Amino acid sequence: MAVEVKIGITDSPRELTVATSLTSDEAYAEVEAALGGKQPLLALVDEKGARYLIPVTKIAYAEVGASENRRVGFGS
Repeated sequence: MAVEVKIGITDSPRELTVATSLTSDEAYAEVEAALGGKQPLLALVDEKGARYLIPVTKIAYAEVGASENRRVGFGS
């Protein structure tokens, strides 16, 4: 199960998308803690092990997707 976290960065036309192995609730809690002033950085690790550190002051918005199982095949 992968959860996509999309983060809009101020002064940038593009957004950062991180596919993390966290559950949707865990990813939401991480984003909420960072934006609530409890952390100066939002730290996320994607499914391949890459680490992302985003300064909270540069985050314009964050979207946490729902956990979903990826279906494979023609009957999906």
